[in-house]
Amino acid sequence: MLTILRFCFVFCAFTVASPSQAQQQIENIIIVTTDGMRWQDVFTGMDSSIANNKNFNQGDSNWIFKKYWTENAQDRRKKLMPFLWNTIAEHGQVYGNRLYNNNVDNANPYWFSYPGYNEIFTGYPDTAINSNEYKPNPNTSFLEFFASRPAFRNKVVAFGAWEAFDRILNEQRAGFPVFSAFDTISGSQLSLRQQQLNSMLKDSYKPFGSGECLDVFTHYMAMDYLTAKSPKLMYISYGETDEWAHSGRYKDYLNAANQVDKWLSDLWSYIQSNEKYRNRTALFITVDHGRGGINKIQWTDHGESIPDAHEIWFAVMGPGIPAKGEIKTPMQLYQAQFAQTISALLGVEFTAEHPIGKKIEAVQEGR
Repeated sequence: MLTILRFCFVFCAFTVASPSQAQQQIENIIIVTTDGMRWQDVFTGMDSSIANNKNFNQGDSNWIFKKYWTENAQDRRKKLMPFLWNTIAEHGQVYGNRLYNNNVDNANPYWFSYPGYNEIFTGYPDTAINSNEYKPNPNTSFLEFFASRPAFRNKVVAFGAWEAFDRILNEQRAGFPVFSAFDTISGSQLSLRQQQLNSMLKDSYKPFGSGECLDVFTHYMAMDYLTAKSPKLMYISYGETDEWAHSGRYKDYLNAANQVDKWLSDLWSYIQSNEKYRNRTALFITVDHGRGGINKIQWTDHGESIPDAHEIWFAVMGPGIPAKGEIKTPMQLYQAQFAQTISALLGVEFTAEHPIGKKIEAVQEGR
């Protein structure tokens, strides 16, 4: 098992670099997570051994193969996530293909959601956070840090399909709105679209119970906010990749990942069409944890009992960020480095009362 001792360099080696070209050009960032999506599927596409397993293919392996299969792994991954591989990989950077020893890992020892999201946003793999039912987060996220700065006041927002984001981002303390699960849009003068979104959310099918809504509502409520309020720092968390994986429904898991890729494309299209965002905005995409891959039966699960559930990935694209594509250089990166990396893209050093992982220098360095 990985231990916190292996990550001490993340904190001890912290340095602050001078503002780069990317820092000078990026004024806005949208962070997107798709819960628990495996790096194996991102980099090699659909896994035929899982799709052929009658316990996982929902009785429809022919459909899965027709939709997502081809013999070539690079073509296969483009079938699953065409925007990631045709646009982000062309104009940005994608990390985490362990076939090249390009390793990205959780620094926390638990390998499930609350600890992972805490690590992403605070830069601190707090071992006290050891449950998805943990209390409101005592650690400061970079979202909270930016929300307190004059240039970002009323310009930070988070949308998450899972109700726990109220606690993970500590909405009561943080000073920015967190729309989680079945939270509706409030206000005295709601648009017809907002009223419809609220009604559909309230009346929607709830396959995951009252704690998590379907991703489609999270996405469209986030898009409505984006177009109406023009935030500078926005977080969107999709959850169905994790939910369908836990259910052993590989077809639905793949479809959810494919849908997230389409929504990333829609986000980028809006960014490029809007004067406030075009050539000023970065996308940062990642996950909270990995899941089983060595033992294919364990693809449905994660946590410290699953040997490879600490293995994650991320992608980034934006003005001034070198277009390196798929990173094949051997290296070891950690989730704890994301908070400072994102802050550095905005030209700011993230500070808090707790340790923060150093930024990933490679994101802003040329080839």
